[in-house]
Formats: sequence, structure tokens, C-alpha cells
Amino acid sequence: MGPKFAQCFVSVLVLLSQLLSLTDGRDIGVCYGLNGNNLPPPKDVINLYKRNQIEDIRIYQPYPEVLEALRGSGLSVAIGPRNEDIASFAASQDAANAWVNTNIVPYKNNVSFKWITIGNEIIPGPLGSNVPAAMNNIKNALTSIGLTGVKVTTVLAGTALGTSYPPSAGAFRSDITETMTSIATILAQEDAPLMINVYPYFAYSSDPTHITAQYALLTSTAPVVMDGSLSYYNLFDAMVDSFNAALEKISFGNVKLVVAETGWPTAGNAPYTSASNAQTYNKNLLNHVMQNGTPRRPGFIMPTFFFEMFNENLKENTVEQNFGFYYPNMQPVYPFW
Repeated sequence: MGPKFAQCFVSVLVLLSQLLSLTDGRDIGVCYGLNGNNLPPPKDVINLYKRNQIEDIRIYQPYPEVLEALRGSGLSVAIGPRNEDIASFAASQDAANAWVNTNIVPYKNNVSFKWITIGNEIIPGPLGSNVPAAMNNIKNALTSIGLTGVKVTTVLAGTALGTSYPPSAGAFRSDITETMTSIATILAQEDAPLMINVYPYFAYSSDPTHITAQYALLTSTAPVVMDGSLSYYNLFDAMVDSFNAALEKISFGNVKLVVAETGWPTAGNAPYTSASNAQTYNKNLLNHVMQNGTPRRPGFIMPTFFFEMFNENLKENTVEQNFGFYYPNMQPVYPFW
């Protein structure tokens, strides 16, 4: 083996080991929705996660059959109550205790609960003001059973922002600033993240005149938006950083973000929806979030959940039905994992 070949071989080995360690340590998840009447059994689904080395799973309510399938799986779980149950948790510690005793306690020894999401996109809205008290009461209930490491949070959509462009101008709507300050106070005390749903697809498809496909699909090779000294090559980073700026404006820039949903549909709104666009967005985003922070938080590798595992035929419209990586027969919609 010549010295040049040996040097190249060592370089390849170093690069390979770095990539392997990156993959092993990735905090990447996929959302598992059940709004379909033809979906595979939960045990088969959990095995699919494991075969694909997907480490995190998000479910939207405590389905017993899914929790049973998660026993001993090693997957880290994000789970939440139904939105309509949250007001009762805010009003009553007993109600919060009962939910935890029913849905967490029976599984706590062999299901790895990592996040409890109190509310999915209910801020702004009539239920939103209940979230801080509900978070506190669920956290109290978890502490009482010894699960002190589980992070209690909530999930926001972009509608929580009153301003989002440029990213540095990001600010919460004035009517929810008090609620968000209360939530951020709890998150900071517990070192818990704020979860956000981030969908460049919807922004791009609603305004393709001003938003390019390259900016939305993470294929731009030059900055598209200059925001002071920060350069934005993709819309995903810009959308995330508008939330970072909003947290800074209420003096909680130390609260980290986790992406609770992001994805791209394969059908229902051509030419914006396609398997090719979905594959491009999700592949580029996976590579991006495993290696890079955002311009505003360059040092933070953000845990990210992709939406979603399966196409769900009971969703309300064709676009919403076609975000899945897999068809219900467990065949891939496009090559990915």
C-alpha cells in the first residue's frame, strides 16, 4: 500500500466513522398518525421504525395498542392527550393525575417516554390559555410517579407568530404573548424545549411567485434572504429562526426548539406536490438537521420529527392524506429510509 493510498484510506475511514457516529447519535423521529382505516398493526409499525433505525416516535394520543407495541422497543416517545382534555388538566390536579395513571404508569417501566405534548396547535385559540396550568399539573403528576426526566411542552404552528419576516422580526401574536411567556417560564425552569410544526411546503405552494422551489426544497446554493449579518439559504431555517427571535423578544432566547412536524406531500396539489419534491425536501432536510443548526442557533442540532409514517385515508383532503413515507401496505411511497 503506497503512502498516498494509505493516507486516502485513513481519510475515508475517518469520514466514515464520523458519518456513522452522526447517524448513531441522531435525534430524528417520525410521526405516527392513525387517521386511516387500512393501516397495519401497531407491532408491525414499530418493527418498521426499528428496521429503519428511526429512534423517536410521536403519537397524538395514548392509543393502548400502540403503547403495548412500544414496550421494550427502545424508541423515544413523544405523546400527548387529546386537545379537548387539556382544560380539565388545567382545572384539576386530580384529572392530570388520572391521565398519567391511566396512560403512562402502566407502561413506564418499558416504554421510554421523552416528551409529553400538552396541546397540538391550540395556541392561539380558545383552549390555549389552559396550557400553562395543564403543563404544571401534568409535570406534578409525572414527578409523583418518579418520571422526573420527561419533558412537558406544547406544540405550536406558524399561526402563533404575529410577525415572521424577516426572521429577526419574529414575534408572537400580541393576544398570546402572556400565555407564551408563562409557557416559556415553565420550559426554562425544566430545561424543556418548545415544539413547533414547520411546513415550508404550505408557504411555497400558497405563494410560488415570491418563494422559489429552491428556497423551499433546500436546494439553493446561494443566500436567498439576508437578515442583517445572517444568510438564509432555505425557508425551513428562516421559519425556525422566526420562533427563536420570538422567544428572544419575551426574554426566553435560552429555550430550545424541537421540530414536532415537518414534511412534504406527494399528491393533491400538482405541480407542488410530488414524490420527487417530497423526497428532495425530506432528504435535504434530514442531512441538514443532522449536521447544522440554523443561522440564529448555529451550534444547536435540533431534534426533528418528520411527518409522517403512513398515508392516512381519513384525513380531510388529498394533500393531508399524502404526507406518508409509506403506503398502508408498508411499501414505500418513494425510496427514503
